[in-house]
Amino acid sequence: MSTSRTGLERPVAPNPYDLLPATASFTLTSDDVTDGAPLQDEQVAAHGNTSPQLSWSGAPEGTRSYVVTCFDPDAPTPSGFWHWCLVDLPADVTSLDAGAASRPLPGSAFHVRNDGGEKGFMGAAPPPGDQPHRYFFVVHAVGEDSLGVDEDASPTVVSFNLAFKTLGRAILHGTYQH
Repeated sequence: MSTSRTGLERPVAPNPYDLLPATASFTLTSDDVTDGAPLQDEQVAAHGNTSPQLSWSGAPEGTRSYVVTCFDPDAPTPSGFWHWCLVDLPADVTSLDAGAASRPLPGSAFHVRNDGGEKGFMGAAPPPGDQPHRYFFVVHAVGEDSLGVDEDASPTVVSFNLAFKTLGRAILHGTYQH
């Protein structure tokens, strides 16, 4: 006999970056995201759907490119939800303005499709009534000019490649509950 669940009660997922191989860290700041605090309306899908301003410094020596991601480990799926995956950002770029995900990108940078199906940023959109979700904005320092994936790669394939090519990682996370 099968029982039907109407709620989304479940344990809080671990910080996914604690489960990856250790790497150097560097500094990530934002005018739009305060670490551990609720996201602004601009970063919510139903309101602004705008990628946040991000700035970083102190990347490890040998950094030749960056990958910028936003991941929600609290989505009610076994694999979380990728909201943003920007690949092959040139090493001389150390900040992104708010809304950069919807503008032309520098150098050979490109987006892969997020889990909402778009190439760009998708704002926070947890199910109504669900637990607070965490949105991990991460800048990954890469020791190669290219991560070696193309725009048809999934964010999971990008993340898999990062496991072998990341020199350092800078992390901020915001929260949102509908």
